[in-house]
Amino acid sequence: MVDRQAVARRGRRLQFATIAWNSAECVVALIAGALAGSVALLGFGLDSAIEVTSSFAAVWRLHRETDEARREIAERRALRMIGVCFLLLAAYVFWDALAALRSGVPPERSITGIVLAALSLVVMPLLARAKRRVAAQLASGALEAETRQTEICAYLSAILLGGLGLNAALGWWWADPAAGLVMVPLIAREGVEAVRARTCCAD
Repeated sequence: MVDRQAVARRGRRLQFATIAWNSAECVVALIAGALAGSVALLGFGLDSAIEVTSSFAAVWRLHRETDEARREIAERRALRMIGVCFLLLAAYVFWDALAALRSGVPPERSITGIVLAALSLVVMPLLARAKRRVAAQLASGALEAETRQTEICAYLSAILLGGLGLNAALGWWWADPAAGLVMVPLIAREGVEAVRARTCCAD
Protein backbone atom coordinates (compact mmCIF):
# COMPACT_ATOMS: atom_id res chain seq x y z
CA MET A 1 0.00 0.00 0.00
CA VAL A 2 1.44 3.36 -1.08
CA ASP A 3 1.63 6.04 1.60
CA ARG A 4 0.35 8.84 -0.63
CA GLN A 5 1.07 11.55 1.93
CA ALA A 6 4.71 10.50 2.28
CA VAL A 7 5.06 10.34 -1.50
CA ALA A 8 3.45 13.78 -1.83
CA ARG A 9 5.90 15.24 0.69
CA ARG A 10 8.81 13.78 -1.27
CA GLY A 11 7.30 15.20 -4.43
CA ARG A 12 7.07 18.67 -2.91
CA ARG A 13 10.72 18.55 -1.87
CA LEU A 14 11.70 17.62 -5.43
CA GLN A 15 9.59 20.44 -6.84
CA PHE A 16 11.16 23.01 -4.52
CA ALA A 17 14.60 21.77 -5.58
CA THR A 18 13.52 22.16 -9.22
CA ILE A 19 12.23 25.68 -8.53
CA ALA A 20 15.51 26.70 -6.90
CA TRP A 21 17.66 25.29 -9.71
CA ASN A 22 15.53 26.63 -12.54
CA SER A 23 15.23 30.09 -10.99
CA ALA A 24 19.02 30.38 -10.94
CA GLU A 25 19.25 28.80 -14.39
CA CYS A 26 16.71 31.28 -15.77
CA VAL A 27 18.56 34.35 -14.48
CA VAL A 28 21.97 33.16 -15.71
CA ALA A 29 20.66 32.06 -19.13
CA LEU A 30 18.76 35.29 -19.78
CA ILE A 31 21.69 37.50 -18.78
CA ALA A 32 24.21 35.41 -20.75
CA GLY A 33 21.83 35.21 -23.71
CA ALA A 34 21.27 38.97 -23.75
CA LEU A 35 25.00 39.67 -23.53
CA ALA A 36 25.83 37.20 -26.30
CA GLY A 37 22.78 37.87 -28.47
CA SER A 38 22.00 34.14 -28.35
CA VAL A 39 18.48 33.09 -29.38
CA ALA A 40 18.93 29.52 -28.12
CA LEU A 41 20.26 30.72 -24.76
CA LEU A 42 17.40 33.19 -24.31
CA GLY A 43 14.93 30.46 -25.23
CA PHE A 44 16.57 28.16 -22.70
CA GLY A 45 16.20 30.84 -20.02
CA LEU A 46 12.53 31.26 -20.84
CA ASP A 47 12.07 27.50 -20.72
CA SER A 48 13.54 27.59 -17.21
CA ALA A 49 10.99 30.26 -16.25
CA ILE A 50 8.19 28.05 -17.63
CA GLU A 51 9.59 25.13 -15.66
CA VAL A 52 9.38 27.23 -12.48
CA THR A 53 5.72 27.99 -13.23
CA SER A 54 5.02 24.32 -13.90
CA SER A 55 6.75 23.30 -10.68
CA PHE A 56 4.55 25.69 -8.71
CA ALA A 57 1.53 24.12 -10.43
CA ALA A 58 2.84 20.68 -9.39
CA VAL A 59 3.30 21.86 -5.79
CA TRP A 60 -0.29 23.15 -5.82
CA ARG A 61 -1.43 19.76 -7.15
CA LEU A 62 0.51 17.90 -4.45
CA HIS A 63 -1.15 19.99 -1.73
CA ARG A 64 -4.53 18.68 -2.97
CA GLU A 65 -3.57 15.04 -2.35
CA THR A 66 -5.78 14.52 0.71
CA ASP A 67 -9.06 15.45 -1.01
CA GLU A 68 -9.92 13.21 -3.96
CA ALA A 69 -12.43 15.62 -5.52
CA ARG A 70 -10.05 18.57 -5.27
CA ARG A 71 -7.23 16.36 -6.50
CA GLU A 72 -9.07 15.63 -9.77
CA ILE A 73 -9.78 19.32 -10.35
CA ALA A 74 -6.13 20.15 -9.63
CA GLU A 75 -5.02 17.48 -12.11
CA ARG A 76 -6.99 19.03 -14.96
CA ARG A 77 -6.04 22.61 -14.18
CA ALA A 78 -2.35 21.85 -13.72
CA LEU A 79 -2.22 19.95 -17.02
CA ARG A 80 -3.81 22.83 -18.91
CA MET A 81 -1.51 25.37 -17.26
CA ILE A 82 1.60 23.38 -18.14
CA GLY A 83 0.39 22.77 -21.69
CA VAL A 84 -0.40 26.42 -22.40
CA CYS A 85 3.01 27.48 -21.06
CA PHE A 86 4.71 24.99 -23.38
CA LEU A 87 2.82 26.30 -26.41
CA LEU A 88 3.61 29.94 -25.62
CA LEU A 89 7.28 29.07 -25.27
CA ALA A 90 7.30 27.17 -28.57
CA ALA A 91 5.76 30.17 -30.36
CA TYR A 92 8.33 32.55 -28.89
CA VAL A 93 11.37 30.41 -29.71
CA PHE A 94 10.11 29.82 -33.27
CA TRP A 95 9.55 33.52 -33.96
CA ASP A 96 12.82 34.66 -32.39
CA ALA A 97 14.93 32.00 -34.13
CA LEU A 98 13.50 32.90 -37.54
CA ALA A 99 14.16 36.59 -36.85
CA ALA A 100 17.78 35.82 -35.97
CA LEU A 101 18.28 33.74 -39.14
CA ARG A 102 16.82 36.53 -41.28
CA SER A 103 19.01 39.20 -39.68
CA GLY A 104 22.21 37.18 -40.11
CA VAL A 105 23.75 38.79 -37.01
CA PRO A 106 26.05 36.23 -35.30
CA PRO A 107 25.83 35.79 -31.51
CA GLU A 108 28.91 36.27 -29.36
CA ARG A 109 30.63 33.20 -27.93
CA SER A 110 29.22 32.39 -24.49
CA ILE A 111 31.37 30.28 -22.17
CA THR A 112 28.84 30.95 -19.38
CA GLY A 113 26.10 29.49 -21.55
CA ILE A 114 28.16 26.42 -22.38
CA VAL A 115 28.91 25.74 -18.69
CA LEU A 116 25.24 26.28 -17.77
CA ALA A 117 24.02 23.89 -20.46
CA ALA A 118 26.54 21.23 -19.36
CA LEU A 119 25.46 21.50 -15.71
CA SER A 120 21.79 21.33 -16.64
CA LEU A 121 22.48 18.23 -18.71
CA VAL A 122 23.60 16.55 -15.47
CA VAL A 123 21.02 17.95 -13.03
CA MET A 124 17.80 17.70 -15.06
CA PRO A 125 17.86 13.92 -15.75
CA LEU A 126 18.45 13.24 -12.04
CA LEU A 127 15.46 15.38 -11.04
CA ALA A 128 13.29 13.87 -13.78
CA ARG A 129 14.04 10.32 -12.69
CA ALA A 130 13.11 11.05 -9.08
CA LYS A 131 9.95 12.98 -10.03
CA ARG A 132 8.79 10.24 -12.40
CA ARG A 133 8.70 7.79 -9.47
CA VAL A 134 6.47 10.20 -7.54
CA ALA A 135 4.15 10.70 -10.54
CA ALA A 136 3.84 6.93 -11.04
CA GLN A 137 3.16 6.22 -7.37
CA LEU A 138 0.41 8.85 -7.28
CA ALA A 139 -0.87 7.94 -10.78
CA SER A 140 -0.85 11.66 -11.58
CA GLY A 141 -1.06 12.85 -15.17
CA ALA A 142 -0.25 16.41 -14.13
CA LEU A 143 2.91 15.35 -12.32
CA GLU A 144 3.88 13.14 -15.25
CA ALA A 145 3.49 16.11 -17.61
CA GLU A 146 5.65 18.24 -15.34
CA THR A 147 8.24 15.45 -15.26
CA ARG A 148 8.27 15.40 -19.05
CA GLN A 149 8.96 19.12 -19.00
CA THR A 150 12.00 18.46 -16.83
CA GLU A 151 13.12 15.84 -19.36
CA ILE A 152 12.57 18.33 -22.19
CA CYS A 153 14.83 20.72 -20.28
CA ALA A 154 17.55 18.05 -20.40
CA TYR A 155 17.05 17.61 -24.17
CA LEU A 156 17.18 21.39 -24.64
CA SER A 157 20.40 21.48 -22.63
CA ALA A 158 21.98 19.05 -25.09
CA ILE A 159 20.71 21.01 -28.10
CA LEU A 160 21.87 24.29 -26.56
CA LEU A 161 25.29 22.85 -25.76
CA GLY A 162 25.67 21.72 -29.35
CA GLY A 163 24.62 25.08 -30.79
CA LEU A 164 26.79 27.17 -28.49
CA GLY A 165 29.72 24.80 -28.89
CA LEU A 166 29.60 24.93 -32.69
CA ASN A 167 29.42 28.70 -32.62
CA ALA A 168 32.35 28.98 -30.18
CA ALA A 169 34.56 26.39 -31.87
CA LEU A 170 33.78 26.87 -35.57
CA GLY A 171 32.06 30.23 -35.77
CA TRP A 172 28.88 28.66 -37.12
CA TRP A 173 26.60 31.52 -35.97
CA TRP A 174 23.56 29.93 -37.62
CA ALA A 175 23.88 26.89 -35.34
CA ASP A 176 22.49 28.97 -32.46
CA PRO A 177 19.12 29.96 -34.01
CA ALA A 178 18.99 26.53 -35.68
CA ALA A 179 19.27 24.97 -32.22
CA GLY A 180 16.38 27.20 -31.18
CA LEU A 181 14.27 25.88 -34.06
CA VAL A 182 15.09 22.29 -33.11
CA MET A 183 13.58 23.03 -29.70
CA VAL A 184 10.20 24.04 -31.14
CA PRO A 185 8.63 20.67 -32.10
CA LEU A 186 9.77 19.10 -28.81
CA ILE A 187 8.18 21.88 -26.78
CA ALA A 188 5.00 22.13 -28.89
CA ARG A 189 4.32 18.38 -28.85
CA GLU A 190 4.48 18.26 -25.07
CA GLY A 191 2.24 21.32 -24.86
CA VAL A 192 -0.45 19.78 -27.07
CA GLU A 193 -0.37 16.50 -25.14
CA ALA A 194 -0.66 18.29 -21.80
CA VAL A 195 -3.57 20.48 -22.95
CA ARG A 196 -5.35 17.36 -24.21
CA ALA A 197 -4.45 15.48 -21.01
CA ARG A 198 -2.68 12.83 -23.07
CA THR A 199 -0.11 11.62 -20.57
CA CYS A 200 0.73 8.11 -19.45
CA CYS A 201 -1.08 8.61 -16.14
CA ALA A 202 -4.09 10.61 -17.35
CA ASP A 203 -7.52 9.07 -17.70
